[in-house]
Amino acid sequence: MTPTEQPTITDTDDLCVATIRTLCMDAVQAAASGHPGTPMAMAPVIYTLWQEFLRFDPDDPAWPNRDRFVLSAGHASTLLYATLHLAGVRAVDPTYETLGGPAVTLDDIRRFRQLDGRCPGHPEYRWTSGVEATTGPLGTGVATAVGMAIAGRWLAARFNRPGFDVFDHDVYALCGDGDLMEGVAAEAASLAGHLGLANLCWIYDNNHISIEGGTDLAFTEDVATRFIAYGWNVTRVGDANDRTALGRAFETFRREPHRPTLVIVDSQIAFGAPTKQGTAAAHGEPLGEEEIRATKRFYNWPPDAHFLVPDGVYEHFAAGVGKRGRAERDSWLALLDRYREAYPDLASQLDLIWGGQLPDGWDADIPVFPADDKGLATRDSSGKVLNAVAARVPWLVGGSADLAPSTKTRLTVDGAGDFQAASPGGRNLHLGVREHASAAVANGLSLSGLRPLWSTFLIFSDFARGALRLSALMELPVIHVFTHDSIGVGEDGPTHQPIEQLASLRAVPGLLVIRPCDASEVVQAWRVVMGLRQEPAALVLSRQALPTLDRARYADAAGLARGGYVLVDPADGDPEVILIGTGSEVHLALAAHEELTAQGVRVRVVSLPSWELFERQPAQYRDQVLPPAVRARVVVEQAATLGWERYAGPDGVIIGMRTFGASAPLRALQTKFGFTPQAVVSAARQSLAAVSAVGDPA
Repeated sequence: MTPTEQPTITDTDDLCVATIRTLCMDAVQAAASGHPGTPMAMAPVIYTLWQEFLRFDPDDPAWPNRDRFVLSAGHASTLLYATLHLAGVRAVDPTYETLGGPAVTLDDIRRFRQLDGRCPGHPEYRWTSGVEATTGPLGTGVATAVGMAIAGRWLAARFNRPGFDVFDHDVYALCGDGDLMEGVAAEAASLAGHLGLANLCWIYDNNHISIEGGTDLAFTEDVATRFIAYGWNVTRVGDANDRTALGRAFETFRREPHRPTLVIVDSQIAFGAPTKQGTAAAHGEPLGEEEIRATKRFYNWPPDAHFLVPDGVYEHFAAGVGKRGRAERDSWLALLDRYREAYPDLASQLDLIWGGQLPDGWDADIPVFPADDKGLATRDSSGKVLNAVAARVPWLVGGSADLAPSTKTRLTVDGAGDFQAASPGGRNLHLGVREHASAAVANGLSLSGLRPLWSTFLIFSDFARGALRLSALMELPVIHVFTHDSIGVGEDGPTHQPIEQLASLRAVPGLLVIRPCDASEVVQAWRVVMGLRQEPAALVLSRQALPTLDRARYADAAGLARGGYVLVDPADGDPEVILIGTGSEVHLALAAHEELTAQGVRVRVVSLPSWELFERQPAQYRDQVLPPAVRARVVVEQAATLGWERYAGPDGVIIGMRTFGASAPLRALQTKFGFTPQAVVSAARQSLAAVSAVGDPA
């Protein structure tokens, strides 16, 4: 680097801010894609936070008591990438990164938004160390931060002891107008205010610009008053470039003992751009070479320099966040050593949490359910198993979108209690009628090491889809519990009867969907999901009672772990027809099996509770369960039929829902929509006839 390439900026802090700005501009321009305006405006904010306040060690960006920074305005990703690079954050996830190397190199920034690069268009958890969450759709990031703040308070309440503040970190989230327009942000802000999460700070980039133009086109509310009504502490910084005022705002947050804090920062999008500052044109497209040259002149920056990091910038970051963060981490590690000596049992639990492990004997108390023709709703048996597990896994915490009495997800073990502002050690979260925020909060809990579950009715999983999808994208072992799984809801009618939800859940890559048929399969389902470390699961459970099968007569429910298994076979000979079901419909298949067997038909019944687990099995196993030679098949499931063709085959019959449901008692609905043993028998005869008509393809 020659002296002529150096900016003419004398203040080192100003130099660092300008470096962040220009790296962001250059990255977006090189990619011919991205969002330059917000990073240019908010560079002083993120610089002040990271350099002076954030408790974060770049050499160990995953140490447990670090402060969390969540970029909810994920489109401004270059802002975070530039900061991670300049701060020298190291890569710590060997599955996705080169261990010990830089999390973000200058070449990574040059390759912004390129295939397999470390700097994707929106920050992705696991992919780049220092990224605390995949925020994705606007509003979801701040909601996830609420879960992180809840986890921080829970961990402190459970593990801190006098003189041992093992957990006292804060959670920061940077959001914009778009975040605060989204309903999930409103849900999460309301919950955070109710819970008094004083360890949570949202930084609001108030630039009055969205894609269509000025926010006054659609967003004219008084945000400050709204958050005050939520129970938040609200402070304002009138100019994003005023680092002194920013420092005061962050100090105000740190001193607030009872409320979350919203820092409203008034900014100019694309600050310094001569024709695009303060315009929608700077939001979602590159500035253009000439505009960038002019902007760099405004910054006293060499106009023809690209991806320039001036002398002294790396060193300044190292002397700021690097030195401070290392000292804070070292102090904490020394505290942890003393804590291990004073409280070895608690320290052992923390080691399990941080390692994503379960205690020895975690499943020792799981009940065994005897055969019972009356049986239990799978939501009821799930609740019993859940509490047996929770008694031995203290960091298993649960919440519901105001439906715990119906979803049977309340933890009733000794000392479980309720998480509230005055009792942050409670294990039952009351999330209110806020499905989207509930799922996002669960993600935040998981990102903090806890094992969370949340619940609602299956029909309402639609409300949570964005955060549910992100749990799969981030590979988080969140347990999504969905009950009232079919038209078995009955009189509540079609608005409450899920039809397409099962198919849509199965369509989410990386989401394990399990619909057990009885209490014994529920037990096995919980064994599977508790063993997951990098995969979310959706348990889909019935409202109505289902018989508990006699496993001396039928196959062991342990077959659930393979996704599908042969429940019963003909007494003699190979099967002529296969009946396949999930959940409550397995019992219809078994009843049809009895009738067909009495008629001399050789019948196999297959329980197929999880497509995802079944598809992971070797082809040999799958062909053993569903022999290709047996082409007469019937699939029965009280849901949309989409996707079942792969198992029914060309000659099979699928009994499912092709319309919405209706308001009526369950038995009337079953008759109307063809979910009866007689209908399954008729379908089996139809499939057998179709195979006979076609003949042997050989």
